[in-house]
Amino acid sequence: MSVFATRPQIHKAHTSHGRELHTQTRSGGLGRLEKSYLNRHSTSCAPAGGDAFAVRLKCMADVLRASNVLHASRRRCICHVLRASSGLPKPPLRVLRAEMHLPRPARQQLGGFGFIYNLYQYLHVCVPDGEYAYSGSEKFVVFNIYMAGRHLCARRYREFSNLHNNLKREFMDFNFPKLPGKWPFSLSEQQLDGRRRGLELYLEKVCAVRVIAESDIMQDFLNDSDDHQGNSIRVDLKVLLPDKTVVTVTQAKNVTASHVYNAVVDKINLSPETAKCFALFEIVEYNFERKICDDEFPHNLYIQNYSTATATCLCIHRWLFNPQRELRLCSSDDVAHTWLFWTAVEDVNRGHVKPTDQLYQLKALQDVARKDQYLQVVRGCEGYGDIVFPHCPCDSRKKGHVVAFIGHKSFRLQACKEDGTLQTQIIDFQWSTIEKFEIDDEAMAFCFLYRQTEDLIRWVKIFTPYYQFMAECFQLIQEE
Repeated sequence: MSVFATRPQIHKAHTSHGRELHTQTRSGGLGRLEKSYLNRHSTSCAPAGGDAFAVRLKCMADVLRASNVLHASRRRCICHVLRASSGLPKPPLRVLRAEMHLPRPARQQLGGFGFIYNLYQYLHVCVPDGEYAYSGSEKFVVFNIYMAGRHLCARRYREFSNLHNNLKREFMDFNFPKLPGKWPFSLSEQQLDGRRRGLELYLEKVCAVRVIAESDIMQDFLNDSDDHQGNSIRVDLKVLLPDKTVVTVTQAKNVTASHVYNAVVDKINLSPETAKCFALFEIVEYNFERKICDDEFPHNLYIQNYSTATATCLCIHRWLFNPQRELRLCSSDDVAHTWLFWTAVEDVNRGHVKPTDQLYQLKALQDVARKDQYLQVVRGCEGYGDIVFPHCPCDSRKKGHVVAFIGHKSFRLQACKEDGTLQTQIIDFQWSTIEKFEIDDEAMAFCFLYRQTEDLIRWVKIFTPYYQFMAECFQLIQEE
């Protein structure tokens, strides 16, 4: 039975992507009009203004109506559309009468409550061990949960059971794996280990389904509430050093950033003078690190980033701007000298330092044995030692964003588009012109007052989530 009564022509324009786009259509919309598997789960990505965008999904719906492909498999429909888009001759798409009565996988893929269960993610979750905990006179076992090598929390069996029941109520049409059964009597060590393995397998299967792993129920379960053990449990925190080695320190969960940093300093035997010129930072996003405040809890940051691909979100980064202080440090401590070398190499690779004519010379000197020569050259380049913040809005620009550069010589704001594309306009504020600075917690803004002329002063507001870090940079430059 040929399903193509008419032969619609499909051509791929230069503005279309031809990618598969997964959608969750909960109710209504064009995706509900046709019950084909293709129409519900696969459309062409259409950029605004493009040819595919102009016809939106009408073309696909017309093809499905004209083709009567309600019973065609998803793979066959996609292959047919791709063949048509490449300009190749299109053989008739045929659906055998026997195929019309085969069950479609739509019910399995798209839940009756609008959840998509076929989007998977790999999260390395494990329950390696358990330990006894006490609540008054009650003694019970809690199981430690790790994600990507990071300790998240400790939960007792009753909490796993509550999680299972809550998830089943939320995702009623999902086929959950079996949870290890209850046992009214005390468990032996062998039985406890079997329960541990069963709970680990349960979490692996459930967290592999993205919509379940990202639900509030699962996130609350994995969030560290410490309702049985307090914060006395000790965990391993991995910290990335500037030379890309990782050091692990064991600390209590409730220790502050200053304690964690001091533990790293003690473990690697860092000199007191060098310790003052570096600090504990959080790797927030690509090409940017944020200094962690002394009263913050690194473990909270650690577990919030459990799904990232990197081994850790904590790192040691340079915390000085004064070039004379840097020269004294390099001459007195070889570890600091090496760390500053690797920091400079990374800044050059990121594009924060603009070597222009010295780029080939720096590439030739990029060896730790020639770090002194490398630093001598790179210190003369524009942007060396500056901290570059992600683009953000500013009240001095009605359209677009700004990128802030904080360095020893000056404070610069460079205009950019809202997507971060840099523009040519740059305003350079000399430190002598900045009269005052403060933070606005309510607006999440960093504010500074600068003098344009002798009689004209002006406030500028920069709206960024890193406004406190900006204030710390200004404060350090003043102190130096």
